[in-house]
Amino acid sequence: MARDIDLIIFDLDGTLVDSKEGIVSGINFALQKVGLQERSPAEIGAYIGTGVDDLVSKSLGPQNQGLFDQTKTIFEDYRLDNPDNARLFPGVKQALEYFKQKRKVIITNRKRAFAAPTMKTLGIYDYFADIVGADDVSCMKPSPCPLDLAMARQKAQKQKTMIVGDMQWDILAGKNSGIATCAVSYGIGKREDIIKVSPDYIIDHILQLKEIIR
Repeated sequence: MARDIDLIIFDLDGTLVDSKEGIVSGINFALQKVGLQERSPAEIGAYIGTGVDDLVSKSLGPQNQGLFDQTKTIFEDYRLDNPDNARLFPGVKQALEYFKQKRKVIITNRKRAFAAPTMKTLGIYDYFADIVGADDVSCMKPSPCPLDLAMARQKAQKQKTMIVGDMQWDILAGKNSGIATCAVSYGIGKREDIIKVSPDYIIDHILQLKEIIR
């Protein structure tokens, strides 16, 4: 059943942007630079979604935390230098164009400074009214804080707001904030993890949003 939605909150990585390959490359580049062995794409992929600090820390492992600051700096520099090491998932441009008259914001556990260049490179930056990033680590998904901040800025009503994301953290943030939730099955998150948190909708292609948002 379609919902009357005025504000669509999108996650970025794994929902609109297929950035896993670039993240894996960046982490392994940083690990090499500090003298550590690379990790498998599957292993690094399991660490994505809860912010750069958590990603770097888990990739280093408990015995190498002394290299955290150096590794994080190398990784972030790599990502800034390679903003085009990502691509849009199929249908994203068409979906954003279809919902051009709807207000849309990005809420990401990336810092805003790292999200904006990627969005500009991929040609989707101008579709969004705002970007709320992980510049404040106390205000990251699954906390409702970034969602509530975005809604306050847009003067949006909760009953007319929906979050669309690929990980359980997106869905939990939406539930914690009291808004509608839609999970995409094609991203970084595992379908079984998404199902456990009971989103209102699960879609297999971004263009299916046309069927649930009016």
